[in-house]
Amino acid sequence: MRSVEELVAELGRKGGVARTAWVTEQGFSRRRVDDAVRRGAVIRPRRGWLADPHAERTLLAAARFGVVLTCRTQAALLGLWVHDPSGPPHFAVPPHSRGRLPIAARLHWGSAVVPRHPDALVDPIENVLAHIAECEPFERALATWESALNRALVTVEALRNHDWRPAARRVLDHALPFADAGLETYLRVRLRWLREPIRVQIWIAGHRVDTLIGERLVVQIDGAHHVGAQRSEDIRHDAELRLQGFHVIRVSYPQVMFEWPSVQDLIMRAVAHGLHRSR
Repeated sequence: MRSVEELVAELGRKGGVARTAWVTEQGFSRRRVDDAVRRGAVIRPRRGWLADPHAERTLLAAARFGVVLTCRTQAALLGLWVHDPSGPPHFAVPPHSRGRLPIAARLHWGSAVVPRHPDALVDPIENVLAHIAECEPFERALATWESALNRALVTVEALRNHDWRPAARRVLDHALPFADAGLETYLRVRLRWLREPIRVQIWIAGHRVDTLIGERLVVQIDGAHHVGAQRSEDIRHDAELRLQGFHVIRVSYPQVMFEWPSVQDLIMRAVAHGLHRSR
């Protein structure tokens, strides 16, 4: 007879939460399951479901309330760029739902782009993106979509085969797969009025640069990891770029997020001086 420890390990394969029927199919008897529940190694979030009590809390909530993780909650769990992952969890609810949960949550209705399996606790990526487009402002939604494209969770070509609502169609029309982080998307969107070529994540002098405006103006965005050896390499690469005739503007995450007018003013003045053009 398979052990309780094996049962917990099998639940781990399903993210820590699974249907009781699936557990039975893996060879665990009802007696073993009841024993695991009595010992506290496994819990029953809802009839017909079993879970590791240490499973991700929003996944446990999805099983407990019969809903599906979606929108920015699931996007964050997938490691995608999300402007603000804090706040209540986002769930997709079935059409017959009463529309209320006993916890703070953001609920999403509407038909799914990709049908959901009855046992699913998390939405397919296409559904996640569809809800992001409806729920988040355009700039933030675009950053999450481009993060999904950059990580190859979806492709532009495949996305174009779906029937999207207007908000999602607008995001798809602007989405590119090159942005490595949401701030690069923000930079491109916020500066498109300049009507200058803006390219992200291109190779110059042996390294990628975050953004190239025109032919010669490089804008680099420093995150929290730009310290120590990384900072030394940044300084070396900046010097190499300057030797090759590029102009470098380096800004921080907080500047882009919270001090955008000053960043925009700096870039505008650099463009006014012609620093984006080849001499």
